[in-house]
Amino acid sequence: MSERTKTRVHPAYRVFVSYIDKSRDYYAAHGYERPYRWAHNEESPFTRLAKPLSDCRLGVVTTALDGSIPDDVDQETLPPKATYAAPLDRIPERLYTMSLSWDKEATHTDDLDSYFPIHRLQELVAGGQIGSISPRFYGVPTEYGQRISREVDAPQLLEYMHEDEVDVALLIPL
Repeated sequence: MSERTKTRVHPAYRVFVSYIDKSRDYYAAHGYERPYRWAHNEESPFTRLAKPLSDCRLGVVTTALDGSIPDDVDQETLPPKATYAAPLDRIPERLYTMSLSWDKEATHTDDLDSYFPIHRLQELVAGGQIGSISPRFYGVPTEYGQRISREVDAPQLLEYMHEDEVDVALLIPL
């Protein structure tokens, strides 16, 4: 029995993976002199909805890659990571996640709805809680700095969402 299995956690305590601690430890172990700097914004880009969510079109944003990439692909042959929009007329059975950084010991991505809950969102549309889901979902890479995210990815993502008349975005990082 592993040490992890033997340890019992009291239900009143957190059991999530602390990505802040893991990231800080990772950077220190790789010789970086200063710890990872988490994004910090003096002003929030968030605003109140102009209409009820039941009247809004929702856009879904993931950090996973398009599902057309097989898990066993040679990492050197992966296409360059870039912001993308993919149609939702056929919901993907899976999204490609194996080359991304996530704790593969603590969890898995075998269940699409655990990290891309499109079926649950469709149920909310059917129940009237959400007006509609955009005809495409959107992906953004996470392998580089905040400046590129702000100056390249965010404007492209905004352009896609304007094209699809999205009112509100749901950001789902892997």
